[in-house]
Amino acid sequence: ARSSVIDSIRGCTLAGVRIPKEELRKKITFPEYIRVAIREAIQAKDVDSASISRIYDESQAGRAELAETPEYPMVVFINSKSGGRHGPELKARLKELMAEEQIFDLSVVKPHEFVQYGLYCLEKFASLGDANAAAIREKLRIVAAGGDGTVGWVLGCLGDLNIQGRLPVPPTGIIPLGTGNDLSRSFNWGGSFPFNWKSAIKRTLDKIANGPIGHLDSWHVLISMPAGKDLDIPYSLKPTKETPLDQELQVEEELPAKVSCYQGVFYNYFSLGMDAQVAYGFHHLRNERPYLAQGPISNKLIYSGYSCKQGWFFTPCSSDPGLRCLKNILRIYVKKVNCSQWEQIPVPSSVRSVVVLNLPSYGSGRNPWGNLKREYLEKRGFVEAHADDGLLEIFGLKHGWHASMVMAELISAKHIAQASAIRFELRGGEWTEAYMQIDGEPWKQPMNREFSTFVEMKRVPHQSVMVKGE
Repeated sequence: ARSSVIDSIRGCTLAGVRIPKEELRKKITFPEYIRVAIREAIQAKDVDSASISRIYDESQAGRAELAETPEYPMVVFINSKSGGRHGPELKARLKELMAEEQIFDLSVVKPHEFVQYGLYCLEKFASLGDANAAAIREKLRIVAAGGDGTVGWVLGCLGDLNIQGRLPVPPTGIIPLGTGNDLSRSFNWGGSFPFNWKSAIKRTLDKIANGPIGHLDSWHVLISMPAGKDLDIPYSLKPTKETPLDQELQVEEELPAKVSCYQGVFYNYFSLGMDAQVAYGFHHLRNERPYLAQGPISNKLIYSGYSCKQGWFFTPCSSDPGLRCLKNILRIYVKKVNCSQWEQIPVPSSVRSVVVLNLPSYGSGRNPWGNLKREYLEKRGFVEAHADDGLLEIFGLKHGWHASMVMAELISAKHIAQASAIRFELRGGEWTEAYMQIDGEPWKQPMNREFSTFVEMKRVPHQSVMVKGE
């Protein structure tokens, strides 16, 4: 709520009022023939169709070079299901500020479809000599309107451009619609959807058009588990063919004859344990009863209720095998700062949740790693944490009271390690399942008594390109 008030006050300043709507629309809107061609390519899922060729030929016959190239071309992806369901209202407002063909509802058009067909159509026109298309492709900026999961989805699809050699990768700005919005906070786009959103959106688009560029590490996750049970995974993970683990670190235990593998990418955090269990219960409730999820504040109240119900606060670790500390099922291996060798590190006996953090923001703007003093960093072999430093911070939460004090930033979390690569090895024992989550998307991970499940995390070679707020 505090973030919304601050953003609203900022939106009412003279700087926000001085942006004429028609002037902004002119600066960000594509020429009509390019908008129509992109829409046709996405709908037909075919860039080489006769209709696309006809649009190009007609544009050249009509002297397309006379069409004015936008100074700050951009497209917007909206997740209408994020946070407080502001998507439809935001979409209506954006139609007043830019062409409808440049606004994509993620329930209709997925980011990879835009990259595969819409952006490729723009590149095709540019390759044929269309100066407008070439300039738009070069200067294009992306807006992701949603929560952290939505932003990560968009960034992941844009990241494929690096693999395909289709450069430059358009930088991405954020309109926060989610509950935590830690990616948005990390790049100064605010922590929540502002109260005076109609005037604030105009100001936000102008800031995305002119904002400086930053970079963000992303991390590849590989899950290798004994075959036999299907995993109900979030959209950020995909099944993949059997993929070997890092051969530099040998597995001590016997491996199963067949394994199932899943892989994906995260930008904010990966976690294992009680916090993921609470998130899992919350997500199921929100999907079953969407009327309860009317905004960030109500979401956080429900989330707090689930924390109590799941035993974060009032149930001792030893009262039930399902609530025992992670030391009973988990081994952690890392490559530390400036070190190429794998090393096993101890799991603190009191820890019930392990979080692997990429951003300096977690749980709606908190910094559980803390702003550590230089003496402490040197003593532990750590370096100052940043979103683009090629390192992950691993910390633990003991129980609800400890987590509450960490989230209130009264104390730091339990520092475990700082690493450039990580492997978790999990063995079931009395546990039949564990809970995990990636960037707020939780799932239930089946456990096996005889064979281990492995989770490996390594940095993606190419960084994501971000637009900074203020």
